[in-house]
Amino acid sequence: MSTNVLRTADGWWVIRGGRAVLVETKAATTAELLADRAAVREVAASGEVGTPVADLVALSPVTTPCRVVAQMVNYRSHARDSGFTGDVPPAFFRKASGSVSGPGEAVVRPAHVKLLDYEIELGLVMGAPLPVGTVVEEQDLPSYVAGLVVTNDVSARDVQLTKTQFYESKSYPTFTPTGPYLALLEPEDFAHLLNLRLKLSVNGELRQDRTLADMIVRPARALTLLARFQALDPGDLLLTGTPGGTALKAPPKAVEKIGALLPPAVKWKAFFKSQVKNPHYLSAGDVVTASIATPDGRIDLGEQRTPVADAN
Repeated sequence: MSTNVLRTADGWWVIRGGRAVLVETKAATTAELLADRAAVREVAASGEVGTPVADLVALSPVTTPCRVVAQMVNYRSHARDSGFTGDVPPAFFRKASGSVSGPGEAVVRPAHVKLLDYEIELGLVMGAPLPVGTVVEEQDLPSYVAGLVVTNDVSARDVQLTKTQFYESKSYPTFTPTGPYLALLEPEDFAHLLNLRLKLSVNGELRQDRTLADMIVRPARALTLLARFQALDPGDLLLTGTPGGTALKAPPKAVEKIGALLPPAVKWKAFFKSQVKNPHYLSAGDVVTASIATPDGRIDLGEQRTPVADAN
């Protein structure tokens, strides 16, 4: 069974039910904690009662700086929403690790951003080096991936679309809420990954709800493709794509054809005028709730609740 770990300003905690037990470790970073897995296992096997989880303020269980890499258009439902009709080529992009924030911190919308979107994603936390050229088979996943986290790949769509710029549009501070738990997996847990269900709601309205079975490129294959050009180290984070249901959706085919005939400036002006009326984009005061778990609770990454605020 997986072991959930929570990070606070006081250290690392093993979660058991609604209570948490402090881990006796000198680990300050995620990578250091993963190297001291014995201390985590010792606490998990103990009978200590611990502290109520509700009394703790969770930080991101992925410490920074680290590499944050993300997969683009990696769920069939999201590909349909994005207007793809054929095969979607695997693609990756980087996010600044300064975008990583805690599971209860506010997502802060920069003043120039009007179209703020959400994307729940399963995060893979590396537990061993992944050198360039590595080939990862399904049975190899436990050798490279130590655990899982809930992440939200928050996106400034007006920056992303006009600049075709993923790095900027997804790298503002607070644009990668992470946690609450780092679920440390045992080898037998990996057989249950496709049962993980991703759910995201805004103000209680369910927007995204899919299992990993909707994935196009699954984790082992994704790591192999990424390792063609990018090395990863323990504590690095790979976001594995989002299912359908984001605020941004491709326009209908008729509108798309008409738009193709317009000059770029006119096309974008018309597109953004229509998008501003879309009530699904995030606004100050909204609360985003995200969770990932298997139906049987064998793997449960917890729930993050992030309010949205405007920059001062």
